[in-house]
Amino acid sequence: MEWKTTIGTDLDQAASWLRQGELVAIPTETVYGLAGNALDEQAVVKIFETKERPLYNPLIIHVAHAEQARSLVLDWDDQVQALMDAFWPGPLTLLLERSPAVPDLVCAGLSRVALRMPDHPLTLDLIKRCDFPLAAPSANLFGRISPTTAAHVFSQLNHRIPYILDGGPCRVGVESTIVGKEANEWKIYRAGGVTRAELEPIIGKVKKVNPADRPDAPGMLPWHYAPRTPLTLGGSAENPADRIGWLRFSSLGPGIPGERQFVLAPDGDLHTAARRLYAGLHELDALGLDQLIAEPVPNKGIGRAINDRLKRAAATRQG
Repeated sequence: MEWKTTIGTDLDQAASWLRQGELVAIPTETVYGLAGNALDEQAVVKIFETKERPLYNPLIIHVAHAEQARSLVLDWDDQVQALMDAFWPGPLTLLLERSPAVPDLVCAGLSRVALRMPDHPLTLDLIKRCDFPLAAPSANLFGRISPTTAAHVFSQLNHRIPYILDGGPCRVGVESTIVGKEANEWKIYRAGGVTRAELEPIIGKVKKVNPADRPDAPGMLPWHYAPRTPLTLGGSAENPADRIGWLRFSSLGPGIPGERQFVLAPDGDLHTAARRLYAGLHELDALGLDQLIAEPVPNKGIGRAINDRLKRAAATRQG
């Protein structure tokens, strides 16, 4: 079906569409999500179809309170509770053994489900009004740049969904960190808005898991988050006059027209860079250039998540 997509702040309208089994784009503190009733397999199918997302790539379920999360899982120990107390609502996703209530399709047939409580008042209110959890990957076409504004969603999903709930620009700007436990060892499946240094005082040593072609959790594919314009991570242009755009960390590069550069963090703050990452990629991609070159950011704290996204955006085009 082709929709006349509208953007607004009407929670009743958004909830009505979701109750009818349709999809709505929702704001979170990380990126905008493409949401449907997580317990309705037909709505979940629509998420995969609308995004053009492969069925082997699992989804994250968004909840509004701890009791809703508990109803979807089999295990909930003291460490899980400690993580929830510390980071929910917020950019942390927990990968836990799922209950029979969760459709196989949401988890791509895997035994664990990814859960998080988003830190955005509109979306928390929306989930409470619906009284069911929302499955919601990023609200973009599969493999493309994640959206951090309602306009970003509209540019990719116009006519594909009926409604975009506008909650303003996303505050964090990169996806949630995903953690889970295997053989009594905590692992990070995707770097994101919560850093390893923030996790380890609560749950002890945490190991990083490398991306995989068949992911164990959402966001693990080695190629993702890509603009249409070919992107290279690092490097330089032989001729500054070439049709190349530059994604820079904290300052403009010499000898390159300013309109072909986007500075992520003029203040040098990595959280600013994270918040502006996808906006910068969207802006440069819209210029219709031949190539984009991204400068890696300092590889510490949330900078690791930024570099992870840039690496995978480049991998889409490089191999």
